[in-house]
Amino acid sequence: MPVDPVALARLQANRLGLCYQAEAGRLGRPPVPIIDAHVHVNGPESAKIFLRVMDIFGVERVYSQTPLANAEAVRAVMGDRIRFIAVPAYGHKDMKWAMTEGFLEALPQWAERFGARCVKMWAAPRMRDYADKAGIDPADIVPLDGPWRRRVAERAIELGMMLMVHVGDPDTWFATTYADANRHAPKPRHYVGLERILDDYPVPLMAAHMGGWPENLDFLTGLLDRHSNLILDTSATKWMVRELSRYPRERLVEFFQRFSGRILFGSDIVVSDEHLAATKPESPRFGAMLAASAPDAFDLYASRYWALRMMWETEYDAESNIADPDLMMVEPDRFDALSAPRLLGRYLPADMLRTLYRDAAEHTLDSWYAR
Repeated sequence: MPVDPVALARLQANRLGLCYQAEAGRLGRPPVPIIDAHVHVNGPESAKIFLRVMDIFGVERVYSQTPLANAEAVRAVMGDRIRFIAVPAYGHKDMKWAMTEGFLEALPQWAERFGARCVKMWAAPRMRDYADKAGIDPADIVPLDGPWRRRVAERAIELGMMLMVHVGDPDTWFATTYADANRHAPKPRHYVGLERILDDYPVPLMAAHMGGWPENLDFLTGLLDRHSNLILDTSATKWMVRELSRYPRERLVEFFQRFSGRILFGSDIVVSDEHLAATKPESPRFGAMLAASAPDAFDLYASRYWALRMMWETEYDAESNIADPDLMMVEPDRFDALSAPRLLGRYLPADMLRTLYRDAAEHTLDSWYAR
């Protein structure tokens, strides 16, 4: 029997049937108001729902990778609770222009009109596929130290911006989607360009999703030791829950203590007006819906904050509230679309929570944006 995409979307964000409003009340206020360093607020109507979620989970402010075309409308809703990170126009019909000349042209507007003091360079391995489709030489934009990447970075720095990157993807993807190493290269090779950028541009650089390698804290330790300008965020909730729950608590606490102030709280919540109604069956996005109504959108956004706060603050030890399709990618005979990994609460010490939730962002992002 075919799976109803609307029902599946609802279950994927709340497979435990939780009332997130009530769960937020049980958690209580966080030790400090949270600064979320990594979200994507893409629409004004969904932003209103997201503000409610922020309120109940104690999130004071977010740094958002909002499309330039939507930034004014989103800012009108969220006011000083949002700050913008400059991103290219990913959905533009001319992807080559959007990633190159168009991005360069947009940077002054990002800086002057919207106060952006950080530029995002997305360098996931699948960027090669987008480059091929757009007719761009992969050597120009796939490596983080490619010619167009450098032009963007240098112009952004001239405008007073720091850098942000997405490099690497989950190990589960390298075992499946990126299994052809001749096309996508082994995972360690994706960090060669990152290290060159870190050496060549002595401004703060935030590497999203625990630097793209939460599966390997030893590698991240070496990266952080070699580059004092590198900071990380903990975004990509499903990925973080799955991988950070696998470490002994002592190892994770040791890592956070060693790099205190250089690891920022992030969720990677994507807030979109597309979440407010069911996608039409004829749409290619029909089978990949994340939410299909305002209540579903509320649960989608709340599910990430609930999972992250449970992981960082409590001794919870059970399956995650969020389905994780990566499990099915690797072991399709064992898992399905609603399977979830173990979510293991790390109950971080109070001082570590304060640093993760707020102090690290104040000392890095906030101070850079105040320049």
